[in-house]
Amino acid sequence: MNELIRTLIETGVLAGLGLLGAAVFRSGFRWRWLVAALALNLVYQALLTRGFWMIPDPFPQADWNWAGKLAAIAGTLIVMALPAFGWKRCGMTLDQGPRWGGALGVFGALAGLFFWLALSGADGKPDSLETIAFQWTMPGLDEELFYRGALLLALNEAFRGRIGIAGAPIGYGGVLTSLLFGITHALSYKAGAVDLDLMTFAMTGLPAFLLLWLRERTGSLLLPVIAHNIANGASTLF
Repeated sequence: MNELIRTLIETGVLAGLGLLGAAVFRSGFRWRWLVAALALNLVYQALLTRGFWMIPDPFPQADWNWAGKLAAIAGTLIVMALPAFGWKRCGMTLDQGPRWGGALGVFGALAGLFFWLALSGADGKPDSLETIAFQWTMPGLDEELFYRGALLLALNEAFRGRIGIAGAPIGYGGVLTSLLFGITHALSYKAGAVDLDLMTFAMTGLPAFLLLWLRERTGSLLLPVIAHNIANGASTLF
């Protein structure tokens, strides 16, 4: 029940920010796509948490939520396959566009930073094989396909305006995906109390903007997925 309430609060924040954007960006706002984005978030969280932890884990011996991640990925892929969305529009393409060089440079810098941070905090004890496998696959695939893929498309359709930021067209919808990414990692609800860890929000929300930039610069999820998995997985090796 706590997870359900947390998700409703998170979705309510997204709705509030969406309505704020609708008031500011009236001419380019399409409310049906905002409603679709809100519904997507509710379904995604339900899949990710196995029905808000009410469905037993089919892999009880596992240390990580493989079942929830795989269900969320499958659900996102189904959404991407819908005619209103589409694979390429959601970033499911290997084509990096004509401006891939700058994106590759930023990706390389991020990868180097993540490995440097991992080495700086290394304890000389690599994690278990399951942890390594999970962190090098599931976070990037699950979260990038949803936040920088299907959800981004829905919110970009809700708010059509864009501004160019270092060669990447960024809109209010993209900003919302990054804010929601930070909120979903930082927000918790327990015993009637809501808590937002600002440090966690900053450490997840700010990198989300860089992943958004990579996605919008290239039109592809390839670099965001790899960068995300490096960020999660680098520390498991040292």
